[in-house]
Amino acid sequence: MKFEVNKDVFSEAVSFAVKLLPQRTTLPILSGVLITADDGSVTISSFDYEVSATTKVSANVDQQGKVLVSGRLLSEIAQRLPEESVSLTLSGTGVSVVSGSAKFSLATMPVEEYPNLPEVEGVSGVVSGEDFAQAVGQVAPAASRDDVTPVITGVLLEVSSSALVMMATDRYRVAAKQLPWSGENVSAEGIQALIPSRTLSEIGKTFAHTPQLTITLSTGGDRELVAFSSDQRTVTTLLIKGSFPPVQKLFPESTPDYAVVSTQDLIEATRRVALVLEREAPLRYSFGPDGVALEALGSEQAQASEEIDGHLVGKECVVSLKPQFLIDGLTATHSEFVRVAFTQTDNPNKPGPVLLTAQAAKDGDHNEGYRYLLQPNLLMR
Repeated sequence: MKFEVNKDVFSEAVSFAVKLLPQRTTLPILSGVLITADDGSVTISSFDYEVSATTKVSANVDQQGKVLVSGRLLSEIAQRLPEESVSLTLSGTGVSVVSGSAKFSLATMPVEEYPNLPEVEGVSGVVSGEDFAQAVGQVAPAASRDDVTPVITGVLLEVSSSALVMMATDRYRVAAKQLPWSGENVSAEGIQALIPSRTLSEIGKTFAHTPQLTITLSTGGDRELVAFSSDQRTVTTLLIKGSFPPVQKLFPESTPDYAVVSTQDLIEATRRVALVLEREAPLRYSFGPDGVALEALGSEQAQASEEIDGHLVGKECVVSLKPQFLIDGLTATHSEFVRVAFTQTDNPNKPGPVLLTAQAAKDGDHNEGYRYLLQPNLLMR
């Protein structure tokens, strides 16, 4: 095998292939990248039985062939090569990497022991890469980080012929985002796919600047997979097995009582007042006709309070919320104003979950494309 390729193109391709690989793999061979040289192109792939990445770039190929080398080492070398072009040559059990006067020799791994890359066939649809990346950023923070319950460490994708809905929960909050998409061969009941949130976050960043992202779901078999493809790049990931909790029914049908507040004002006030709190302690929020009052009891040494403007519709409400959880939801609305809606429970002394939605103007309508439901803490009297 022998080929020459643009250094920047090659470096970016190798970086893409190794990005999703774990720092430590169960088998040393899974830390490698597979390089396949064909007529006029080079394909670079990685696979650890859970996640795969494949990309194809143009190259001047003198000799076709296939080789497996350490992925992270090759990525670090490619980023630091001095010239605009790089040549790779396979000779015996070693690969030489040459760029200008810089020369590297890498040991190869046995290609025949490398697993076959997964092929995904199933229901397919197209969505904007930028919109998809933004949606992942809005929803993924709400996923659980506790591996004891794997099903809530993932983000659920629900697809129909015209919409894609993402949902995540960690039992204390639920985030949901709906995107338009163009899907084919989707049954009337739709399809669900539960994707590890960490993997989905990386995938979102990878395809953030892609005009069109094709998503293909293969469900129902022994190995359920989802593939994301665009511009000669494909990432696949194994789905989490299990039933995602029915969090959709937690969202209220109507919320007549709510407050509209400047998103940034509420974020900044929350950060200031929370400075005196011990870790995991909640803040007390009083939503009234004069605005929002924030209060942190903190400890005997420090307390804090602040008031900001707000527009109240309906009944007043006092809730106790974890500051970081609230900030996560506020940040994800991506809007100048936020509607903080209050729900009721059977116990009049116990407030229900708070629903955050985006609102472009103080007196305008809210947008339910993104919804964030946050469970209050018990109020400390």
